[in-house]
Amino acid sequence: MLELTNVSSYYGESVILRNMSMKIEEGKVVCLLGRNGVGKTTFMKSIMGLVKTPEGSIKLEGEEIIKMPAYSRAKKGIGYVPQGRDIFPQLSVYENLLLGLERSPDKGGIDDSIYELFPIVKTMLSRKGGDLSGGQQQQLAIARALVSKPRLLLLDEPTEGIQPSIIQDIARVIKQLKSQGDMTMIIVEQYLEFVLEVADYFYLIDKGRIIMEGNTAGTDPNEIQEKMAI
Repeated sequence: MLELTNVSSYYGESVILRNMSMKIEEGKVVCLLGRNGVGKTTFMKSIMGLVKTPEGSIKLEGEEIIKMPAYSRAKKGIGYVPQGRDIFPQLSVYENLLLGLERSPDKGGIDDSIYELFPIVKTMLSRKGGDLSGGQQQQLAIARALVSKPRLLLLDEPTEGIQPSIIQDIARVIKQLKSQGDMTMIIVEQYLEFVLEVADYFYLIDKGRIIMEGNTAGTDPNEIQEKMAI
């Protein structure tokens, strides 16, 4: 589904990612772990085309996309939920959802499956996005990304600042989407228990480099925590 080869990314003149390479299989959930400031969000923005990536290769289903603008990548089937959610506070929940259709050639409306995944969203369609709690905004942000039926979904810190009950709702949605087998997900996360619950594979990065990777099944969480603490 996605292959990165020797990708380096920059903010201004500062190198954030250094020669990063990975292959992500179709239909899998992959989590990127690491402390704050090690390059996780830059990795997501690199895939989405929101930072400079002058070196390396990013291929989506075999097609080189590293020089494509972000809107072209979205049209190729990449959905992105950024850290902080980026909900439009003055628009209604329904209007926020409609924005998710912008990249889709078929703007026939919002599929009922979105409301099945997030029942709470359906009850709040007329409310302004800014009036929702943090957890509700996170559910709306994920729902908005799913409206266009992406093939690759990027979630940046989906559990940050969210109460436990909504974290479980988000985990349920991720597992349900994974069970359908037609969507690949990359999740930036620091909540290790959540990662081990939803992900098939993980990468641990530090200072813009991969320092550990493996299947989540059978992995000793203490070993990951020790590496993260170094």
